[in-house]
Amino acid sequence: MPVPESAAAFMSAQIARLRNLTRKRRIVFPEGDDTRVLEAAGRLAREGVLEPVLIGKPPANAPGGVTFIDPATSPAAKKYAAIYYDRRRAKGLTQMEAEAIARGRLHFAALMVTAGDADGVVGSAVHTTAEFVRSVLQSIDLRPGFRRLSSAHIMAVQDRQYGHRGLLAFSDAAIIVVPTAVELAEIAIATAITVRAVLDTEPLVALLSFSTKGSAKHREVDRVVAALRYIRERAPELNVDGELQADAALVASVGRSKSPGSTVAGHANTLIFPDLNSANIGHKLVERLGDGALLAVLLQGIVKPASIIPRGCTAEDAFNTAVITALQAGGA
Repeated sequence: MPVPESAAAFMSAQIARLRNLTRKRRIVFPEGDDTRVLEAAGRLAREGVLEPVLIGKPPANAPGGVTFIDPATSPAAKKYAAIYYDRRRAKGLTQMEAEAIARGRLHFAALMVTAGDADGVVGSAVHTTAEFVRSVLQSIDLRPGFRRLSSAHIMAVQDRQYGHRGLLAFSDAAIIVVPTAVELAEIAIATAITVRAVLDTEPLVALLSFSTKGSAKHREVDRVVAALRYIRERAPELNVDGELQADAALVASVGRSKSPGSTVAGHANTLIFPDLNSANIGHKLVERLGDGALLAVLLQGIVKPASIIPRGCTAEDAFNTAVITALQAGGA
């Protein structure tokens, strides 16, 4: 299927943005022996986009410009073990256990980020999502005020009138199965932070439902309405509306009809789904039937960037995810 013009334009602009930074971002890949990761890292280094760090021993055909770190021999392992022990000792972890865990590839990479030795981590090409997310949660702090980690899928669609020039964030399609109203509000606030950092635009946040502004009555609608109330209490500056059906959120004429006066309806670039079922199904339908493209799966609600590349990923997916992950790191 053709790559959406919105995706190509966005990635080209972000690559240029990263190249022009005073300090190159360092992104660590825990699965450094995966051929797709090797290919992506080689391209990232070759094109001068960022500094890739691969966990593992360098292969015979190691690409130039890529740093390899073997946790078994790295002197930094003791530092990371100390960080991990300090984080987990209240749960009964021993120092010996901390040293063993910190030398595992997933934890080693995530602890590099916590220690400030890398700007972000991209993983799960080989390990399960659950394993990778667990290493992130155990190694990287949640943002102040956040109680749960969630995710945002950065999607590109063919028609650039939708979202922000054809780019949208779908959340949460990977982590929280049925969020409470408070958790849904937290997901929305976290995704707004992601959109500002990655898409470099003001988030227009739509809380999706099968109802628009009371057109249907159900406890599931009530949960979305309650989430909107929590958001407005906690983040009154956020441009958010709900409950909105998908067409009311995305199509200007429908938005004007179903939610007149709304600054979000018909213009949303940040779509907050009521549960994991609808979010996961939605993003896959956009990909497969709508010729859309998934550019990255970003973890959010944490203080340092971490992103998922699924086990079925391509080298292109790993490359794009690294680029977008690096955009979340602060500084010039």
